[in-house]
Amino acid sequence: MGDNEVDKPLEMMNEQAVAGKWSVMRSDINQLYTKINELEQELNEHTLVINAIQPLDSARRCFRMIGGVLVERTVGEVLPAVQRNREGLQEVITRLTEALEKKKKELTELEAKYKIKVRRGGDEYSSRNEARKQGASQGVLVGAAASST
Repeated sequence: MGDNEVDKPLEMMNEQAVAGKWSVMRSDINQLYTKINELEQELNEHTLVINAIQPLDSARRCFRMIGGVLVERTVGEVLPAVQRNREGLQEVITRLTEALEKKKKELTELEAKYKIKVRRGGDEYSSRNEARKQGASQGVLVGAAASST
């Protein structure tokens, strides 16, 4: 009986360590997703700018924000810089996507190794609550019925 009591705290610490590691890995994955989405939005903005100024005369003046300062330049000066920035963003997105896939694989291996099952919060409760919400939304009047009174 004495051996079992000694083993239990070690198992609990191991479970806590595994849970902590899993939590950190999930957090890292979420941060990577967030950063990739942010950079993809920037990439789209760069593409819009390139598409907007590409057909213009290269001597035409345009304005560019550099470090919070609006600077006057020509289209011929700005276009190559924006294209280089877009290419750099594409490379960073590619590297972050590869890192994300690696992290997801590590997380899957950790879940398989320690037989971690992820529970989705209260499926029975949410389905009952959803049915209740649907029933409540049936009695709402909108539009012509409200104006005829």
